[in-house]
Amino acid sequence: MSLGYFSYPVPANEPVLNYAPGSPERAALKKALAELKKEEIDIPMYIGGEEVRTGNIRSLHPPHERTHTLGNYHFGDDQHVKQAIDAALKARETWSNTSWEARAHIFLKAADLIATKYRPYMNGTTMLGQSKTAYQAEIDSACELIDFLRFNVYFLTEIYKQQPISSPGMHNRTEWRGLEGFVLAVTPFNFTAIAGNLPASAAMCGNVVVWKPADTQVYAAQMFMRIMKEAGLPDGVINLVYVEGSVLGNVCLTHPHFAGVHFTGSTAVFNTIWKTIGENIGKYKGYPRIVGETGGKDFVVAHKSADVDVVVTALARGAFEYQGQKCSAASRAYIPSNLADEIKRKLVAEVQTMKMGTVEDFGNFIGAVIDERSFDKIKRYLDNIDGSSARILVGGKCDKTNGYFVEPTVIETQDPRYATMCEEIFGPVLTIYTYDADKFEEALEFVDTTSPYALTGAIISQDRAAVELATQKLRHSAGNFYINDKPTGAVVGQQPFGGGRSSGTNDKAGSMINLYRWLSARTIKETFNPAIDYRYSFLLEP
Repeated sequence: MSLGYFSYPVPANEPVLNYAPGSPERAALKKALAELKKEEIDIPMYIGGEEVRTGNIRSLHPPHERTHTLGNYHFGDDQHVKQAIDAALKARETWSNTSWEARAHIFLKAADLIATKYRPYMNGTTMLGQSKTAYQAEIDSACELIDFLRFNVYFLTEIYKQQPISSPGMHNRTEWRGLEGFVLAVTPFNFTAIAGNLPASAAMCGNVVVWKPADTQVYAAQMFMRIMKEAGLPDGVINLVYVEGSVLGNVCLTHPHFAGVHFTGSTAVFNTIWKTIGENIGKYKGYPRIVGETGGKDFVVAHKSADVDVVVTALARGAFEYQGQKCSAASRAYIPSNLADEIKRKLVAEVQTMKMGTVEDFGNFIGAVIDERSFDKIKRYLDNIDGSSARILVGGKCDKTNGYFVEPTVIETQDPRYATMCEEIFGPVLTIYTYDADKFEEALEFVDTTSPYALTGAIISQDRAAVELATQKLRHSAGNFYINDKPTGAVVGQQPFGGGRSSGTNDKAGSMINLYRWLSARTIKETFNPAIDYRYSFLLEP
């Protein structure tokens, strides 16, 4: 029972620490990294109130240091998924009836724990498990995850305030209920913040969740789960399982109490999920909510008026931060003929300064790609560059002797429909195409029609008319559009994130829009003076 209207004002975005030499955060992170590397941990699944160990263990290794073992996690099967669903449904009624302030404070406490006590450990597990640099981990597993938790409390409070008007003699109100059933959260390797937000945002709305992270993100995922438990999350509200995707789908997507899926991953997998839901639609108690953020083939288009250094920096950072393994990473660029030579020369020079290696060396800008499958896929693309339709300007070398290292690579093509301009590679590979500087609209047509995706993109120009034209022509080409900046780095509360076309349902994580998807509204009308006769006045005799 709520005894007051409690205020949760707009939070400030979590400040990004810089980890400069001599700073306390650098010392704390270095200490945490050494501590994490020293211990080989045993990672259970979390189902209900139990830590579940199966004995079917799989090892975790840093992508940049294949011989080191961080720990082992216990892999499950269909019975564990069923147990997770049962635990979730058992917790559902109590959790959905828990007061908003009690729910909110769990997530606010988790945010504070990450901001303080666990900051070096969230960053450290992300760095070691996913090969992120200190800065890339800081903006992800610390700042963005903290922001998701705090801003979602604010957003949900504002949603709860939205109430209908009432006429004399009655009162109307809206309840914002959780969904009737369980929510499935399927999360990716590349952002710890996304992995935490997908189950947490649904749970915050009063739902119960079965959560499957990517196998390559388990190390940081289990750390977040431990923090949530310390913050007071009740047993069964979020259930963390490690199973094959097909096993998960076979159980969850055929269950009558399946209420929705919160997904970030590949377009192909999301398409399969959507198809399976459609095939089983008659089995469900209600229509499931389907929310997905999927692939991208993100672009930068430079106008002939662009500042060369702005273009070069946007491409260098946008394409190669976190080895290009961001859904939003710049993967294709369109540069005008009048600036092409200078842009290419400066970009190549910048890439040649990028150091690559272990993330524990804070001087490295580039780490390893996530695993061998990703490494082999990227290498196949690079091996197919034969110099006829495209050539490598810089980079191109791959080595998995000690870790899955792919040099930051810039490809130049004369074909705007060349494979690496069209297909998602998800690695440190940027392809550039030079267009006639006087045919800007033609270049925009290439941008809009080359890829099936529409996640992020950028226009770089000092000509306001060109910016306006690109903004109009590329209206449906990107869900997040940047002007004179790289196409990455969306901040919670500032740039709600998501795309359309084959990039997903564009439900905008980091805003109220996403939270509405995990709520089911009930309108209640109470009449104070109810009618006692069916007859209306027009029926009366004159």
